[in-house]
Amino acid sequence: MRISMYLRNMGPTSDPSMLLSCALSAEGAGLDTIWLADHIAIPPDDAEGSGGRYLDPLATAAFLSGSTTRIRIGTGVLVLPYRPILPTAKWIATIQELSRERFRLGVGIGWMDAEFRAVGVERSRRGKISDEYLGFLNEAFGRDEIESNGQAMLFLPRPRRPEIVVGGSPPHALRRAAEYGDGWMPFGRDRDQLREEIGQLRELFESKGKGSPEVVVLTTLPVAGEAAVRREANELAEMGVTEIVHVWRYREASEFAEVAELLGKAGQALS
Repeated sequence: MRISMYLRNMGPTSDPSMLLSCALSAEGAGLDTIWLADHIAIPPDDAEGSGGRYLDPLATAAFLSGSTTRIRIGTGVLVLPYRPILPTAKWIATIQELSRERFRLGVGIGWMDAEFRAVGVERSRRGKISDEYLGFLNEAFGRDEIESNGQAMLFLPRPRRPEIVVGGSPPHALRRAAEYGDGWMPFGRDRDQLREEIGQLRELFESKGKGSPEVVVLTTLPVAGEAAVRREANELAEMGVTEIVHVWRYREASEFAEVAELLGKAGQALS
């Protein structure tokens, strides 16, 4: 079981100095990954908690990868239909290359009507677009020469493809994860429901001839003490969860560092 944390790349906590301080705290505590959110166009009436300020997760991942050495950095999740695929694939490959293959790609199809209007993409097409993009990413990381819009091109640098975990709800997210990715990133699932869905995911992976899937759960851990964290982690591990991402609203870097240290100690005890 791996333990990670969500890094708030939005609102007042997205100050560059605070982001870097939190990332270094997570790395020093021995956590596995710091995960970043993606919103590209927050409307004024939906800005509570962030003020509409969101740093791009790919740019933020690139920034943090240059100041860390061990911890992995992921998007949780990158909304694929918001961006043109070829330059996005180049961003992803470049971060993976410069971070020495520490990048993790969590992807989703998106949900916010206002954002789809802002980027000029039909929300009804988001699933189809995402499938096409994931197919392109797998192809691009599979060989040096690919084709885009009928044009042959070299996709270089071409480091190892980042791990892809698919966010969203069953059944579509499970099917998409088995078809194109390495695992699933659920959020807000009931425990009994989650257990059943992980079973379905395993069956889908087996039908594709793949190994056991990654299951990266976004949740809020009980951080009153190490024992409580370990109990929660053991319960989720028994269900097939491979990684827990602690999601919460912190205000100060010192507050983040304190929780990172507790989770790091709990994670070491679970190893």
